[in-house]
Amino acid sequence: MKTILVPVEESGVLPSMLESALLAARRFNSYIEGLHVRPALPGVVAAGAAGLVAATPDLVESFERQDRERTERARQLFREFMSAKNVEEASAPGPATKPSWGWLEEVSPGDDAVGSRGRLFDLIVVGRPVRGQTTPAMSTLEAALFESGRPLLIAPPNMPAAIGNTIIIAWNCSTETARTIAFAMPFLLRARKVIVLTVEGVTVPGPSGVDVAKNLVRNGVPAEAQDAVAGGRGPGEAILAEAAARGCDLLIKGAYTHSRLRQMIFGGATNHILAATEMPVFMAH
Repeated sequence: MKTILVPVEESGVLPSMLESALLAARRFNSYIEGLHVRPALPGVVAAGAAGLVAATPDLVESFERQDRERTERARQLFREFMSAKNVEEASAPGPATKPSWGWLEEVSPGDDAVGSRGRLFDLIVVGRPVRGQTTPAMSTLEAALFESGRPLLIAPPNMPAAIGNTIIIAWNCSTETARTIAFAMPFLLRARKVIVLTVEGVTVPGPSGVDVAKNLVRNGVPAEAQDAVAGGRGPGEAILAEAAARGCDLLIKGAYTHSRLRQMIFGGATNHILAATEMPVFMAH
């Protein structure tokens, strides 16, 4: 986890994202790169009585000015945070002995830049989308999750005090969760306690939580298996409640064991966690 990417956009969750990235960076002496994506200006900007209206020079200038201002605010927030935390700007690539940071701006018509740039990094930190707010956007999270091939650390709305001391793995026997555990090994090896939680009735065919814990112990992870009963709760609700009850500060969860379409229609653990978690979540697909 030596390189961490943070898509930076002004939002109420940004302080939590930056704090989460820094907590991870301090564990691994990581380089944190702030990425701000400026939207490419569309050739058509509005619909009028005559149909679609092409962008006029005045409209283009207005959009460009707003983009420049938004970019400058994002850059300033990122730099001010790093300065306040005494994190130095990276001078040159090389093995890091302490956290450092860099900054990059890209122009893209959508969130493709997040998924593409994210392929270079060990971890991507994104914010949990908050209902009623436009940023952070679910599209940014999904681009990072599905296009980068890398794991995500999803920051909750409020800044966490710690990440990775007591970790809970939401084990549902799936390929996605097995892959996420492999990505998360640097965190697991540094944890004080790791709980492999199996919620009754929300698993697919596969190895038991006891088997997972045994093999983690063989890797030097202080893991133990525990079971829980949903008790009328949805799977995501049960996972978050059990994690909070055990005092965990990081949840490891494979994303979308069932298809996104099915979860959108019928609900699912991933959707609930992305909408409601108040603790950091380490997630991969």
